[in-house]
Parts: sequence; structure tokens; C-alpha cells
Amino acid sequence: MRIVRVDVSGRHPSTDKIFVGDVETQTIVDVGQRDLRLIEVHYKHGGRNRLHTHTTDQILVITEGEGIVATRGEEHEVSAGDVAYIPAGEEHWHGARPGKDMTHLAINGGSSKTTIVAEPR
Repeated sequence: MRIVRVDVSGRHPSTDKIFVGDVETQTIVDVGQRDLRLIEVHYKHGGRNRLHTHTTDQILVITEGEGIVATRGEEHEVSAGDVAYIPAGEEHWHGARPGKDMTHLAINGGSSKTTIVAEPR
């Protein structure tokens, strides 16, 4: 068993090419190729990610702020307390609403691979 306290001091600026704008991340749980991986992502001032897919299902738990979770065909406004389920292979993007911040916990399979598809807009 492991207990992890999630704290903003653990966030680090991300330079990953999937992100657009000011984004900080921290890995909370990563056990390699095993069952699950949990990452906190904090999008600042409208930061977001590019349209992408995952090879495993993904669950996003919005913990603070105001954001958007979208596919090519639909867009949903989300805020703290909302949960988004994204099936494996579905093209999607997520991030803060313009001018806002948003933080979510991303739960993926440990072996999940991410592929950038294109810019969302």
C-alpha cells in the first residue's frame, strides 16, 4: 500500500508537445506497465492539449476550475466534481476554458500510449 498526498508544490511545467499553453503536471501513481497510472494536470489561462487518442480508456476527474472536454463532434463544459469517461481510441482534447484555469486527475491504463491527431481548433 502507498499513500500519496497531492499538493500543488509537486507540479512541474510541462514541455510535452501534446500541450498548448501553460500546463503543469505531476505524476501521482505510475507503476509502469501494470494496471493504472494517475497524473494530475493543471491547465493555466486557457491551456489545453491537442486532439489525441489513447490505447486504453481514460477517466478525467475535474478537481478545480472550469474546462472543456471535447471530441471532433461534441464539446462539454466541465468544472470541479465532474467526471469524464473517454473510451480507448476516441479522438478528444481537454483543457481550461479560455482565460480560466482547470485541474484534473487523469486515470489511464499503465500501458496506455497517446497519439496526437491534430490541433483541436
